[in-house]
Amino acid sequence: MAGIGAVLYSAAMTNLLRTLEFLGLSLWLGSEVFFSLVVARGAFRILASRDQAGAMVGFALWWMHMIGVVCGIVILLARVARTRSFASLATPAALCVWLMIGLTVVSQHAVSPKMAALRVQMGSIQATAADSPLLVEFSKLHRISVSLESGVLLAGFAAMFLMVRELGSVGR
Repeated sequence: MAGIGAVLYSAAMTNLLRTLEFLGLSLWLGSEVFFSLVVARGAFRILASRDQAGAMVGFALWWMHMIGVVCGIVILLARVARTRSFASLATPAALCVWLMIGLTVVSQHAVSPKMAALRVQMGSIQATAADSPLLVEFSKLHRISVSLESGVLLAGFAAMFLMVRELGSVGR
């Protein structure tokens, strides 16, 4: 049993766990940027209708949210394992990750289902009159969704900065 403890708390294990933290955050931030700059924009440029593009974006958004939450959990678990302290879940970097998870869950479980329901009610977004109350509500929810994703991205950049700063303070 003593051998296992030595491995769990070795420099190599610490480096592996820290790598998992950075990898998880990098994957999450990368998916956010890729979704915003490539998937969403590309879908509306390439696909034949706004309805098809919206369906594609909704599909990709669901996967991005799931991947993000999994990455967030991995980041937090690796942090606890590396520091051997649940107090590490209350550091500024970890709080940014908690915020990212929270914003993602709100987007996925509060905003996205309402947008999907409105899409069904409208039948076709592109065929819906611009002054339709359904389209007005959909547009409002879309702005909220974009704001939530922007919040995830900003919190992620802050988390990355704080994690790098933590790494720098270890060597001092």
